[in-house]
Amino acid sequence: MTRLTNYYSNALGKKPCGSNECAVNAYEPLMTMCQRTHARKKSHECCDCRTAFPSKLKVTIHQQTHTGERPFGCNQCQKPFITKSALICHQKTHHREGKSYACSKCGKAFPWKSKLTLHQRIHSGERPFRCRICDKAFMVQTHLTVHQRTHTGEKPYECSDCEKAFSKKAQLIIHQRIHTGERPYGCSQCQKAFITKSALIYHQKTRHREGKSYGCSKCGKAFPWKSKLTLHQRIHSGERPFRCRICDKAFMIQTHLTVHQRTHTGEKPYECLDCEKAFSKKAQLMIHQRIHTGERPYGCSQCQQAFIQKSDLTNHKKTQHAVGKSHGCSECGKILSSKSTLIIHQRTHTGEKPFKCSVCDKAFTSKAHLIVHQRIHTGEKPYECLDCEKAFSTKAHLMIHQRIHTGERPYGCNECQQAFIQKSGLTNHLQNCHTRVKSHGCSECGKVLSCKSTLIIHQRTHTGEKPFKCSICDKAFTAKSYLTVHQRIHTGEKPYECCDCKKAFATLSTLIGHRRTHTGERPYGCNECQKAFFRKSALLNHQQTQHRGKFSVQ
Repeated sequence: MTRLTNYYSNALGKKPCGSNECAVNAYEPLMTMCQRTHARKKSHECCDCRTAFPSKLKVTIHQQTHTGERPFGCNQCQKPFITKSALICHQKTHHREGKSYACSKCGKAFPWKSKLTLHQRIHSGERPFRCRICDKAFMVQTHLTVHQRTHTGEKPYECSDCEKAFSKKAQLIIHQRIHTGERPYGCSQCQKAFITKSALIYHQKTRHREGKSYGCSKCGKAFPWKSKLTLHQRIHSGERPFRCRICDKAFMIQTHLTVHQRTHTGEKPYECLDCEKAFSKKAQLMIHQRIHTGERPYGCSQCQQAFIQKSDLTNHKKTQHAVGKSHGCSECGKILSSKSTLIIHQRTHTGEKPFKCSVCDKAFTSKAHLIVHQRIHTGEKPYECLDCEKAFSTKAHLMIHQRIHTGERPYGCNECQQAFIQKSGLTNHLQNCHTRVKSHGCSECGKVLSCKSTLIIHQRTHTGEKPFKCSICDKAFTAKSYLTVHQRIHTGEKPYECCDCKKAFATLSTLIGHRRTHTGERPYGCNECQKAFFRKSALLNHQQTQHRGKFSVQ
């Protein structure tokens, strides 16, 4: 038909058939056939999903996706298929049935001559299909068609469940498995199943060491892919071939540069469907979505606690259950989780501080501590809260802050029902409320305190010493923490925000007291009349005014 079309096109020079879909010229027999093709309507509809097809046969084949019927089975491996053509393709590719065509260069065999022709372009370097917009060339016409959608923005394959659209049919099929829960690729060794074949192969190579491995000549570490080894070797060589044009920062991997560039452009391509919050990394979005779903996939095997991130679980095991701690300090007997942390710890005994700040000459026992310190000078705060966009100089500060939003209080008191966001909060509570022996006594007034640091601050009330002075109004304080809170009067800073009503506060204790108005919690109960209060000060006031004879003012 193509030869006839070209012949009559050149000979007669007539106009096309009238359709935008083809260029068949107006030679009458061909035009009639072509118009009949374009005139066919998708009049046959699937009764299950309302998808329309041009023929009844195509509806019948499509309906088998709903019924699960696969009438064509392979007689060698028993795998079933919906259509006979899919079975023939399977038999030719997997069981080498029928005629085969071998490549003269590498000897690889193909069940179809067309497949061999495409393969030979790998050797010849031929890429006959070229994009008119960006001049990129492709070996196969379909690859060019898919590529052109990056310019047009066309996404013809739409999910019937969530209306998300894709440029490739394969992407839609994989996406639909999220809704159906289908995981067709199962591991034969551990029964774990995956949505895509590539995910299964990755699992088998990384978890079960299946297939060929590539070893590093420097450190002996093995990798399942040569590309992974190449990236790893850059750690030894120090090579960072991907450089940012704006700030000149260099990276080992292209994807790391791409993510970094978003800090300059402000681009946040990953948006949450629940709250429309956007993120620069897909991983950040996945972690954020667990706030909405309540999913905590990382559970502790020793207690009932579960976590949103794997790093939180690892930290929990190390701090709460002493998992993997085998390195003991010869000076004080402290057990640490790794040799590197032991070396850093031993510097507290030797006084060695090999990492010095170039700005203020302050020295530190570890490089990590120096990096965090340098952020005071640079003002850098790389850890951003996904809920309120507040930024922090350390990851630990961010993790503590996020508990304000989640309501998590992992440090619970064994003596009473109180729980705390930070371990220091629990320690302070135990010392102030439950310590039977308070060994630090004031020589002036005889008051006994739970620790030496609180005694030093208390003694300043007798000496009048106030070493922490405000640079704006010259007001002085006995403790640095009091000065920090005071300075917020001048700056207007209110770093503690209520996640329910967005009201902000200068101190954490004020926020905690405020949040009880939302939760209804009244932790301070009167022993005489069972009345309960939001704050301890309100309880004391109540006892002194209502039960004056039974409570003395302290």
